[in-house]
Amino acid sequence: MKSRALSFLLAFVFWVALTWSLDWQYLLTGVIISLFIAWAVGDILTRNPWKFKQHARYIWAVYYIWVFIWEMVKGNIDGAYRILHPGLPIKPGIVKVKTNLRSDSALTYLANTITLTPGTFTVDVDSENGYLYVHWMNVETEDIDKATEIIIGKYEKILGKIFE
Repeated sequence: MKSRALSFLLAFVFWVALTWSLDWQYLLTGVIISLFIAWAVGDILTRNPWKFKQHARYIWAVYYIWVFIWEMVKGNIDGAYRILHPGLPIKPGIVKVKTNLRSDSALTYLANTITLTPGTFTVDVDSENGYLYVHWMNVETEDIDKATEIIIGKYEKILGKIFE
C-alpha cells in the first residue's frame, strides 16, 4: 500500500510540474490519472518504500537526472553526426553488459535509461545473472568489461545509491 501511495504522490507531483497549473480542472485530471497509475504500477516502483525515507537518495536522484540529460544530449549530437555523415560511420551490433544491480526497480531504470539514450537500446535483461543485452549503434568493443564501462558505467553507481 505504501508503494502505491508513493507512486500516486510521484505521479501527481510530476503532473503538476508538467501542467504548471493549479486550476481545479488540471488538478482533478491529475488526481484521476495519478490514481490510475498508482493502481496499475504501484508495486513496480519499489518493493521497499521505506528506502525513500533516506534523504540522500533524493540528492542522488537529482544528480542522476542531470547525468542522464547530459548523456542524452551527447548521444543526440553523436547520432546526428553519424546519420548526416555521407559515409554513415556506424557499426551496429548487440553487446552483453554486466551489471551489479539486483533490484527490479534499479534494473528497470537502468534498462530504460539505456533505451532512452540515443544510440543504444536494451534488448533483453537477464536479472538472474546480472546481464543486459544492448543494441549499440556503433559498437566500440565486444569485451564485456569495456562495453559495460562505456554503456552503463556512468549510470550504474548512481542507480545503486538510489535503489539498492
